[in-house]
Amino acid sequence: MPPRSPAAPTAPAVHRWTASDGTELAWHEVGEGRAVILLHGLFSDAAMNWINFGHADRIAATGRRVIMPDLRAHGLSGKPHSPDAYPHAILVRDLNELIAHLELADFDLGGFSLGARTVVQAVGEGLRPGKAVLAGMGLRGLQNWGKRQAFFRDAIAHFDTSARGDPHWLAIQFMKTMKVDRVAVGHVLSSFSDMAPQWLEAFSMPTLVVCGSEDEDNGSAKELAEALPDARFAEVPGTHMSSVTKPELGEEIAAFLKG
Repeated sequence: MPPRSPAAPTAPAVHRWTASDGTELAWHEVGEGRAVILLHGLFSDAAMNWINFGHADRIAATGRRVIMPDLRAHGLSGKPHSPDAYPHAILVRDLNELIAHLELADFDLGGFSLGARTVVQAVGEGLRPGKAVLAGMGLRGLQNWGKRQAFFRDAIAHFDTSARGDPHWLAIQFMKTMKVDRVAVGHVLSSFSDMAPQWLEAFSMPTLVVCGSEDEDNGSAKELAEALPDARFAEVPGTHMSSVTKPELGEEIAAFLKG
C-alpha cells in the first residue's frame, strides 16, 4: 500500500475554465503522470473529498496527475440560479467538456457518491476511462434516485428548522459547514434521473467499488461490484460522511490505480 500522507496535505494548483454555456468552473490539480479525474459528492467539493484528508497526495505519490473539479454549483465553481443552467446530465456534459479542454486522450476516472453517479452515467453514455472508481455508491442508490433526491430536497426545505435527531440533521449540518448555495444545488438534483439498465454493461474497464463499512446510504456497494463486468469491492472504515476522512480510502484508490 502507498505510504500515508503527512498531516499537512499539498495545496493543489487551482485552475478555471469556461463551460459552453458561459459558466465558469474550477478544477484543482496535483502531481504528474497519467491523469486521473476525481469527482466529489453532493454538497461537498474537491477540497473536502480529496484534498484535505490526504487522498490526492496518496494518489499523486504513485506517479499520477490528479485532477479534481469542483462540480457546477459547488466549491469554487459557478453557481447560477437559473434552471436553464442545469439541463439533464449537466454534470456529465461539464465532465466531457473539461476532458476536451485538457486534451486528455487516456485517463482514469473516479467519483464519490454523486460523483460516482456522474461516472456511471458518463461511462454508460460512452466515456471510456482506462480504469474507473465508484466510491460511496451502491446499486440501490443508482436505481432509486427519486427517493434519494426527495431526501435531499427535504433537507434543503428544513435547513432552518431541523433539530438534532431529525433524519436530515447531519446533511443540514454539512450543508452549513460547506456554505452550500441551496438554490443552485437544488437545480443539480433535478438534472439526474435513474440509471439506465445498460449503463453498468458499459463498464468493460477494471473498476474499483469502495465504500465505508457503515455506509449503506446508497444501498449495497458489494452488490454494485457484483453487477459490473470487471469490478472488485473494497471496504474502508466509516460511514458515508466519515469514510472520506479515513486514509484507507485514498490508499485503496491509489493501490488500485497503480496496480
